[in-house]
Amino acid sequence: MESVLSKRPRKRRIADGFLSAGAVLLLWQAVVSLWQMPRFILPGPLDVFHALFANGRLIVDNAIVTFGEVLGGLVLGSAVGAITAIALMMSPLMQRLVMPLLVFSQAIPIFALAPILTLWFGYGPTSKIAVILLMIFFPVVSTFFDGMQRTDRNLIDAAENLGAKPNAILFCVRIPAAFPALASGLSLAAVYAPIGAVVGEWVGASKGLGYLMLLANGRAKVDLMFACLLVLAAFTMILHGAVSHLAHRLAAWPKKL
Repeated sequence: MESVLSKRPRKRRIADGFLSAGAVLLLWQAVVSLWQMPRFILPGPLDVFHALFANGRLIVDNAIVTFGEVLGGLVLGSAVGAITAIALMMSPLMQRLVMPLLVFSQAIPIFALAPILTLWFGYGPTSKIAVILLMIFFPVVSTFFDGMQRTDRNLIDAAENLGAKPNAILFCVRIPAAFPALASGLSLAAVYAPIGAVVGEWVGASKGLGYLMLLANGRAKVDLMFACLLVLAAFTMILHGAVSHLAHRLAAWPKKL
């Protein structure tokens, strides 16, 4: 009975998502029909779906490249961010030296860094993964580090009374207690990662959804550009749902100990 009840909210969220998507499509079609919008300005949903199926192979070939960059950047950025947060927690000196740099790095627009990364790493997937890493690095570090700092003081006092050393407290108390905060950071990273890939492809690429969108825009194929956006949005939603599911399991893991 509990498992059935636990699945109901998730099913309801999925149903609500489909209803919202349907409402948006109907409103979109209504705007196009009522105002007689030209296809080169705003194509209707039917035009976009037609372009999606007519250019299916082209979109799939480019989507595979973008999805690979997103997954690679997400895994690498999350790992580097989590390790950095742990290192900051282990060293007060590193906190004083590195944290201001991390905050300062967020003041630099990613569009300003993407050309430099493309110049350094080339037009291949490496530069796009680097852009993704920079976009998701700070959310993962800041949420995980904040979660470790906010560990319940009673748990730390209990561990100290049992004779636990600082490193043991960090790895056995603070890190597990910060898993819910890390889960929030990973959920944000899943949304930011596709944006980073597209930004990198806009700056310089020979393949990918971002490159295909630029190509379609230059040839006034707005329906194809919207089709690429639709594929990217669907992938982002699926990725966010999958990462959120894994993140919630991670957040609940300390309670099972």
